[in-house]
Amino acid sequence: MVLNLQEILNKVPDYKEFMTVDELDESSRKLAEQYDSVDLLEIGKSDKGRPILCLKVGNGKKNALLFAFPHPNEPIGSMTVEYLSNYLPKNPKLLQELDYTWYFIKAIDIEGAILNEGWFKGDFTPLKYARNYYRPPGHEQVEWTFPINYKKLKFDSPPPETKALMKIIDEVKPNFMFSLHNAGFCGVYWYVSHDIKEMYPEFIKLVEDQDLPIHRGEPETPYIKELHSAVYKMFGIQEAYDFYEENGVENPQELIKNGTSSDDYLKRVTNNQGYTLVCEMPYFYDKALDDDSTSEYDRRELVLDRINFSLEMYKYTKKRFELIREFCNPKSRIFTSLADYFDNFEKRIEPRIHFAKTSDKYEGKATVAQAFDSMVASRYYNSFGLAMTSRLCTEVIKTYPDKSEEVAFIKSELDSKVEKMIEDVLSKTVFEVIPIQKLVKVQVGCALIAMKHLKD
Repeated sequence: MVLNLQEILNKVPDYKEFMTVDELDESSRKLAEQYDSVDLLEIGKSDKGRPILCLKVGNGKKNALLFAFPHPNEPIGSMTVEYLSNYLPKNPKLLQELDYTWYFIKAIDIEGAILNEGWFKGDFTPLKYARNYYRPPGHEQVEWTFPINYKKLKFDSPPPETKALMKIIDEVKPNFMFSLHNAGFCGVYWYVSHDIKEMYPEFIKLVEDQDLPIHRGEPETPYIKELHSAVYKMFGIQEAYDFYEENGVENPQELIKNGTSSDDYLKRVTNNQGYTLVCEMPYFYDKALDDDSTSEYDRRELVLDRINFSLEMYKYTKKRFELIREFCNPKSRIFTSLADYFDNFEKRIEPRIHFAKTSDKYEGKATVAQAFDSMVASRYYNSFGLAMTSRLCTEVIKTYPDKSEEVAFIKSELDSKVEKMIEDVLSKTVFEVIPIQKLVKVQVGCALIAMKHLKD
């Protein structure tokens, strides 16, 4: 494939903020009206009945499916899809050369995305992000609610959004699927369904060309397999089940309330022929995250300290959550997320504690990146549960005005704690907010690099 990747990346606009769901939908409608090569499909509805839209672009021999907001606090992919879906119809020769029919979903978790829109506009700050953050529990996450029957685990109740995604996967059987995730305070890293070693140096060069760090810190979960520096094997819920089982949990199905991943489902539908890519992107970073030199800290101690801090924050926040629990709307998305978290946290963290204490993986000194990840970056993530509980307080005050004084006091405590935690984190870092343009360039570039290697 002859592909001028740099020319494509050079035309990515200098986006200053993220688009709302309404703006994304309106853009899709206009694009479909403008080009004969573009069709607008409705592939399903959200749990509140809002149409889930999908753009179909081109008419190639193979199929590519790109979907954004697999988790609703992850909007970078929506801008990647916004750019690519506009660029390809304007460049029919490239569209023909790539020989794919493209399916673009700008927002698969619509209702969840809307709950995050409070931080989409204006300047991005860690505090603003935390205060407006929402993420659903596992059993409501589109990415993790595909049907599964494994050992004692059976999950067969996907939400409407996942059913919409299942339907299009069933129909088009994508040769290439890009689940457009992003993380927060980290370097760039990848998940791949098939090990194609030749493409990884190109991924890394692409990131370095944007002056972004490769992730050198701890992986998201201790059980994933590293294929290359910052490249991991895609996984399903089976790996989590086995990890629990291997670390003392007799009945993992009691802790796992959700299903498996989109990649796991694609494997079944395509007989393991479909290729999945995930490119995890940061909103901000510190150069320490790219430092592989050895630190003075013991890696095992850092991981255990990280877990203990999470336990402390869980206990602090749960105490306040229980004070308002009886007044919460049980159908509130924020409530169901927090209830799942507080009801299951201790049971789910026990296997991680066992693994951290016993695994050879944590022998020796931590790298600077691993130390920073455990001592600084991970502590930022602990602010999210407090901030979501504060948002829940706001819901309670609106429903029970007579409780406003006591609930407002709880909310004030939580808000102060969030501010203090984030101040502490920022005092230990020289963080940089990454321009959206750079992040979109990396995701677009990774998609095209992967597709080139798949064709070759």
